[in-house]
Amino acid sequence: MRPFNFSAGPAALPEEVLQTAAAEMLDWHGSGMSVMEMSHRGREFASIFEAAEHSLRTLLAVPSNFRILFMQGGGLAENAIVPMNLSRGGLVDFVVTGSWSKKSLKEAGRYCDASAAGSNEGNRHTDVPAPATWALRSGLSYVHVCTNETIDGVEMQTLPDLAALGCDAPLVIDCSSHILSRSIDWSRVGLAFAGAQKNIGPAGLTLVFVREDLLGHALSICPSAFDYRVVAENNSMFNTPPTYAIYIAGLVFDWVQRQGGVAEMERRAITKAELLYGYLDNNGGFYANRVAKPARSRMNVPFFLSDESLNDAFLAGAREAGLLQLKGHKSVGGMRASIYNAMPLQGVQALVNHMQDFARRHG
Repeated sequence: MRPFNFSAGPAALPEEVLQTAAAEMLDWHGSGMSVMEMSHRGREFASIFEAAEHSLRTLLAVPSNFRILFMQGGGLAENAIVPMNLSRGGLVDFVVTGSWSKKSLKEAGRYCDASAAGSNEGNRHTDVPAPATWALRSGLSYVHVCTNETIDGVEMQTLPDLAALGCDAPLVIDCSSHILSRSIDWSRVGLAFAGAQKNIGPAGLTLVFVREDLLGHALSICPSAFDYRVVAENNSMFNTPPTYAIYIAGLVFDWVQRQGGVAEMERRAITKAELLYGYLDNNGGFYANRVAKPARSRMNVPFFLSDESLNDAFLAGAREAGLLQLKGHKSVGGMRASIYNAMPLQGVQALVNHMQDFARRHG
């Protein structure tokens, strides 16, 4: 059995996907070529791309008035690309829920009047500010939220209804680390983006879902390759896309479909999260998770040992048990278990077993 990889990203992929990719490495479907060697404009890759796009649209029930763009630069680049496309240099409000939304706010300030309408910095990013408390300005170009904070382990379980808050601006969501683990209410969204390297595939691919009426408003300084209208008009082929990453993503989409789709991924995510949080809440104080229960992420679970001098020993024992990459982000410390779609329930149970055994020996 392979070790269980709890990396936050680039993250574990389903073993079936890796096996398929290995079998097709030298010759994809009798073409005589590896996918890495194909022209992105050739018929072989065109079939891979079209199938991947169709599968993704089906899995997430993406409406026909949204374009799906296969881009590069990761979520970090989208922090600049979104305001260059949507802000029109005007007002943009952000809800700060952790490290990633803080970066988004700071980067957008280079292109527009960016402000925090709500923030959880006062309690060290351990909850989600209630939408009713957000101080949204009038005349906004859009409102930005990060619906799952990978570093801090905070997740918005429900998308905010801006219309109910008296705001007619489009909602932008960074859903990088929960994409394909739950459905998306597209009626509340104007644009969604996600780096693929957490829950979909290898680093290098960024997915953007943009409502068609939001195309065509890029600032003059926006590079052509990052202008959503240009990318959409060229079917994500304005420049050479990350072809191999798209191929792997397509294999992951097929795998998700075979498992039962996004609804099944969400059911599994809830089961895995309940198992891990259940132990964290009932272990006698040896370990702790500091996030408020309603805001806990199903994908990224940070936790801390009460005696942090034992951190290195905990990680060493975890590696010996085949549990990899559990060290928390450097800005937060402690531990972090990322339990994306590819992590089986057995992996979470193995982690809990190690935690129990370590607590018995060191508590």
